[in-house]
Amino acid sequence: MTAVSPATKAARQEQIAGILEHLQVRSQEELAALLAGRGVRVTQATLSRDLEEMGAVRLRGPGGALIYALPTGPGGPGSRPGGVGGTEAEGVFTGAISRIAAELLVSAEAGAQLLASALDHAGLPGILGTVAGDDTVLVITRDPAGGAEVAAMLLRQAERRAAEERRA
Repeated sequence: MTAVSPATKAARQEQIAGILEHLQVRSQEELAALLAGRGVRVTQATLSRDLEEMGAVRLRGPGGALIYALPTGPGGPGSRPGGVGGTEAEGVFTGAISRIAAELLVSAEAGAQLLASALDHAGLPGILGTVAGDDTVLVITRDPAGGAEVAAMLLRQAERRAAEERRA
């Protein structure tokens, strides 16, 4: 089969979404090969832009390897900022953030880029935004004195998720 580019960007991104929905893809190279198997030729730069536009993030898969994933709904990793509304922060703390916090949050002072992205996209009322490094997340609260409250909420959610996983 000769690889050809799909007629539109939307069609190419639909192919990417279908692959990510059904397979655990660890790298852009692997994704490009899977697309080529479907007759879709794509450069690494285009694939990188597509993944960014689609809100793809890398999550730890069942085997522990990092895999690409697309947002599963409002507030999930990769969703648009402010995708979840509400008045009580813990009421809008999504399962995706709980899972990420349980996996990545070791204290209210350390985290990772994925946690920052999930917090930015959750639209929690007390959080204005985040700044992330490789292993550090700075959470900026709307209320200058609100940092302790947000830190406590994040730790409670991480502990709650960890307790649920121990029971399962």
